[in-house]
Amino acid sequence: MNSSSGDARTARDWIVDISCFLLAAAFILLTADSAARDTTHSVLVADQLVGALSCAALWLRRRWPVALATVLVALSAFSQFVPGAAAVALFTVTVHRPFRVTAWLGGLAVATTVVYPLLRPEPGLSLAAAVLVGSMLYLAVIGWGMFVRSRRQLLLSLRERARRAEAEAGLRAERAQRLTRERIAREMHDVLAHRLSLLSVHAGALEYRPDAPPEQIAVAAGVIRDSAHQALEDLREVIGVLRAPDDDGDGGGEGGGSGARPQPTLTDLPRLVAEARLAGTDVSYEAVEPVSAAGSVPAATGRTAYRIVQEGLTNARKHAPDAAVDVRITGAAGEGLSVSISNPLAPDAGRPPAAGASASPAIPGAGAGLIGLAERAQLAGGRLESGADGAAFRLSAWLPWPA
Repeated sequence: MNSSSGDARTARDWIVDISCFLLAAAFILLTADSAARDTTHSVLVADQLVGALSCAALWLRRRWPVALATVLVALSAFSQFVPGAAAVALFTVTVHRPFRVTAWLGGLAVATTVVYPLLRPEPGLSLAAAVLVGSMLYLAVIGWGMFVRSRRQLLLSLRERARRAEAEAGLRAERAQRLTRERIAREMHDVLAHRLSLLSVHAGALEYRPDAPPEQIAVAAGVIRDSAHQALEDLREVIGVLRAPDDDGDGGGEGGGSGARPQPTLTDLPRLVAEARLAGTDVSYEAVEPVSAAGSVPAATGRTAYRIVQEGLTNARKHAPDAAVDVRITGAAGEGLSVSISNPLAPDAGRPPAAGASASPAIPGAGAGLIGLAERAQLAGGRLESGADGAAFRLSAWLPWPA
């Protein structure tokens, strides 16, 4: 209890203080008869006055608990009416002060139980019995006070743990929201960048070749229409992450909620390669057994591999529109799934440039695609490497494939 608590007592404080005062006063009433028999009138009056003052002094126990307990315990060595108030003050110190303070005050209280019988011996009660009774009274008060103190500390600890748990729950909720936003950002980049790059390529071809045959213009317009439709579908699918729970636990609702479109897997790579070829990119695709077998690769692993290939083709279309792209998928259960995407650094290295690619303007990029792919691979338990390898740019990834 701090020193200022006595200035602003609550209703409970008033009840406790009044109870302590009445308890000390009751001790005086219980011992008044024996004191009247064994002392003179003047000593009795002085003793009663000191006892009354000690009871009144208990109203100060919240402001100066240690000083008040020291004075009252010392007076209990000479007055028969003070021990009740001294016990209340000692209890207050035990509850609100460290044990070392309680220990030396308890030692002083036990010492007074030796002094008082020597100065005012009780008829029919030996010195040892008087010391034992007085010591047991003070030790019982100290034990009770330590129990109350430990119980209060336990309650405070539980409240603090509850507050900390609530704060940690709030932090976990914020982290979950942040991770959800990051997943949405990755999906937006991986999915829409691919679709929009197709739109840009075909729109650029229409812009730079207005004299193209009507059949080619119709094909390009159909691709633009289909890509725009797919982009809208993919955008709706990504936003669905906000509504659908995580069904497959692979990081962000990619499994889709109720009514969501099926997510792409490794079996959808041929369709992705066909779209890239239709956009004018020369793509060589190879999936070695048992990877090529439908349903052999786990859905979460296949979905991650699909996104890696999708981003690799998008990057090649952005940064090397005239280069051919090689896509190779290998692996086996228990060994892992390996994804390799490469394209020459020079447009004329290895293969002829893609038809019509020179007519397309440069497609802008945010530069965050490879970073997002590395994060996606790490979340799946794999790894991703990218960079120049001789005369080619290579994107390689390894993903776990349980046996």
